[in-house]
Amino acid sequence: QIDQILIHQQIELLEILTGFETNNKYEIKNALGQRVYFAAEDTECCTRNCCGPSRPFTLHIVDNLGHEVITLQRPLRCSSCCFPCCLQEV
Repeated sequence: QIDQILIHQQIELLEILTGFETNNKYEIKNALGQRVYFAAEDTECCTRNCCGPSRPFTLHIVDNLGHEVITLQRPLRCSSCCFPCCLQEV
């Protein structure tokens, strides 16, 4: 049973030094700081670096045994309030 989760993004040294966007990775921990899930972004290199934070992505979340528990997908959408029918969604 999990009553709280903490999400910590893993920082990539290559990204810090070069500014070149890499696939994001996250540790998902319980209230005691124990890792219960791991999340990894799956996005093409060109998409990550051209679309920035508005990019489409697939996020695979796995448990500690490596079994996928959920997959989140975000399509390429608009981030402008001028187009309310095309706003971001996951």
